[in-house]
Amino acid sequence: MHPAFSILFFTTLAGTGQGLLVLMALALLLGVPMASGFVLAAIGLAELLLLAGLAASFLHLGHKMRAWRAVLMWRTSWMSREVILLPAFIALVALWWLVLAGGGSFGSGALGRAWLPALVALGAVALWYCTAMIYACLRFIEEWAHPLTIVNFILIGLSAGLVLGCALAGLSGEQALLRATGPWALRVTLAAGVCRALTLRRNAALRHQSSLQSATGIRAERLVQKSMGMSAGAFNTREFFHGASGLMLKNMKWGFVLLAFVLPALMLIWGLQSQSAWPWLLACLLQAPGVIAERWFFFAQAKHPQNLYYQTVS
Repeated sequence: MHPAFSILFFTTLAGTGQGLLVLMALALLLGVPMASGFVLAAIGLAELLLLAGLAASFLHLGHKMRAWRAVLMWRTSWMSREVILLPAFIALVALWWLVLAGGGSFGSGALGRAWLPALVALGAVALWYCTAMIYACLRFIEEWAHPLTIVNFILIGLSAGLVLGCALAGLSGEQALLRATGPWALRVTLAAGVCRALTLRRNAALRHQSSLQSATGIRAERLVQKSMGMSAGAFNTREFFHGASGLMLKNMKWGFVLLAFVLPALMLIWGLQSQSAWPWLLACLLQAPGVIAERWFFFAQAKHPQNLYYQTVS
């Protein structure tokens, strides 16, 4: 598949914002002591990431004025459900921020301390699920049609949010949050790396149900395609194939494994052993491009069955 940068940035920015919100929600629910200014700043940053992701998703639309039609198929389409849930989730986060910023009896009551954080955490998981199911429900793209797709979306987004939260806590001197969250950031990052490795192993061993023979109807034992069957490229050849070389795919795979999982995990281990904020910040800075590279590879590795016929541009 062709990795559209608008979708790459939407899924990574929104996923990181969701992970940061889950961190803040659980920290408040568990009573981790934090400065009110830090809590508001972290939730505000997560809201900006969600809004930036929403803005990036609009760049993928051919007719942006018709975007409202995306909600019409909510009964059967996971994309429609995501389109409905994302603005609702953004509004819920804004309400949470306003309640906490308001202070007083309203901000410190049960609504601000328990119900809203719990709803935000559940909303983040629901949004991850809807986003992942857009791809996991496509049975004809076998690289995606697996429960690991859902697990990876959740764990990678949660890892990015936890690492970002630890970096913010380290820079702000929130030692209580670092002590409570740092070990979990490491565990989730390692779990995300293991699950992504399992996905890579599964996809490398896939034996696709369709073949060049079944796509063309020619039952010859050895069949080689020399042209794509048309005189020029078309929408299908642009959108359903990435055009990258095998070497680039290999380099991108090892690049995201190192940047998204291995190096951040090493930085987190360093951070847990030291009192410096630098390891947490470096982990965040290394992981950000790694997560984008991981999402690029997620799309590029997927093989659309139509490419069995439109293999070679003449």
